[in-house]
Amino acid sequence: MTLLGTLDIGEVSARSGLPASTLRFYEEKGLISSVGRKGLRRLFDTNVMDRLSLITMARKADFSLEEISALIGDEAKPSIDRTRLLEKAEEIQRTIIELTVMQRGLEHMAKCPAENHLDCPTFRRIMRWTARK
Repeated sequence: MTLLGTLDIGEVSARSGLPASTLRFYEEKGLISSVGRKGLRRLFDTNVMDRLSLITMARKADFSLEEISALIGDEAKPSIDRTRLLEKAEEIQRTIIELTVMQRGLEHMAKCPAENHLDCPTFRRIMRWTARK
């Protein structure tokens, strides 16, 4: 049994799906903080779950841990940097466009009727586009 309003590291791990080693690492990096211990087990305030959700979302958006730390601010009340979110959204959009072109290019190459890909104008256009990236 944990203190009211707290979760031990095992409970946080089970609820978040993150291994305890990741939680300890995040704490070492200052992304989360424990509020005490029960024996050898770290205790976290229940709001750590929201913070871990923000961290997980930012990691999936390819933010570094340093960027995440700056992005979500201090533990008490995250102050999310909206400008940086928009910049990352634009980066993701550019990546989507590049990957879509590559995906279509690969599909074309697989189905290309030209005996030699270098004889295909579409293939040559794809090569020029990728060389610029």
